[in-house]
Amino acid sequence: MKVLLIGAGGREHALAWKLSQSTRLTELHAAPGNPGIARLGECHPVRAEDAEGLLDLAHALDADLVVVGPEAPLVAGVADELRHAGIAVFGPGKEAAGIEGSKSFAKEVMRAAGVPTAETMSVARAPCVVKADGLAAGKGVFVCRDRVELDTALREVARLGDTWLVEELLGGDEVSVFALASGQHTTVLPAAQDYKRAFDGDEGPNTGGMGAYSPVVGLDEQAAEELIDMIHLPVLRELAARGTPFVGVLFAGMMLTDAGPKVLEFNCRLGDPEAQVLLPRLEGDLLGAMAGAAAGDAASSPLAVSDDAAVTVVIAASDYPARGDSGTPIEGIEDAEAEGALVFQAGTAIHKGRVVTNGGRVLSVTGLGPSLEEARERAYEACGRISFEGMRFRRDIAARAVNVAT
Repeated sequence: MKVLLIGAGGREHALAWKLSQSTRLTELHAAPGNPGIARLGECHPVRAEDAEGLLDLAHALDADLVVVGPEAPLVAGVADELRHAGIAVFGPGKEAAGIEGSKSFAKEVMRAAGVPTAETMSVARAPCVVKADGLAAGKGVFVCRDRVELDTALREVARLGDTWLVEELLGGDEVSVFALASGQHTTVLPAAQDYKRAFDGDEGPNTGGMGAYSPVVGLDEQAAEELIDMIHLPVLRELAARGTPFVGVLFAGMMLTDAGPKVLEFNCRLGDPEAQVLLPRLEGDLLGAMAGAAAGDAASSPLAVSDDAAVTVVIAASDYPARGDSGTPIEGIEDAEAEGALVFQAGTAIHKGRVVTNGGRVLSVTGLGPSLEEARERAYEACGRISFEGMRFRRDIAARAVNVAT
């Protein structure tokens, strides 16, 4: 199969890495891709939101399947444009992608489907959570424990220029649960836990994600299946009943509270950096599963899950999430890979033959091992071999989970 992968981040590099392992793959193309993806396939200078350009490219390549990685092109309706032209696509259409594109739409769907979620508050009063209604690259959610944090959050959502909503602040363990879906049919994917705050100890502003690990301590495959039955399937049935069936990865971020699981948000694609721990744990043919889902059968290629654990540490620019960095040479990627780590590139570029920074979250470094402790050690050992001016990363990814597991 000829596959066109849309996107340019660490998630897309991880997808390219996994898809390249399929015996069904004959050619891998990406638009626009990144230097890491370019080592696995051919990259084309077409923006992920350029539906017309992507349609022309898919026709020129005679692509058998288009896999859309990021949320922005999905919410913009790129998958619809490709499907209308007869091209097989893994990724939901615009209406179904509204489950991520609009928090208020997601609330409406969850209410109709009877899915438990955080209560919406009519008045902004701390403690609470303030959320931009639309897409904000993971930076539109503000946890407000006091009036000062609330005032800051309200200024920030106003700056984003979007409508916003206020929710109750829930307590418990947060978990990301994924289902590969085609209409009302699902294949369960491994669960993960990510770290959204910028600094150790869950301090600082929300980011697109500073690390993740899988499996989640205390959440086995059976428990994940039960959550999908309770959370994902009712939403999939509701979307199908509205005439907008969901094809792709449905990702529920939820809080496991004392009163039971409650959804914090839905996303219409794989998480980033959750994909970087989820995909290395998958066994079987991901390309076959995606092609099956695009053809209407999510269960055509079952995907076993390895017993190995995975830990991903995101290496970011010094001022991220306020701003990124560009043009700074990066050293040590090959050394980290030689130690057995997976280094997925995100905010990178090539300048004069060298890999340089080109974004906020620059690299995702994934360690694998028979236990979370060993996977964590390998991830951080690999991070120690990478260097660029101003780089930083959290030092506590999966630390609490390792302590609980041991």
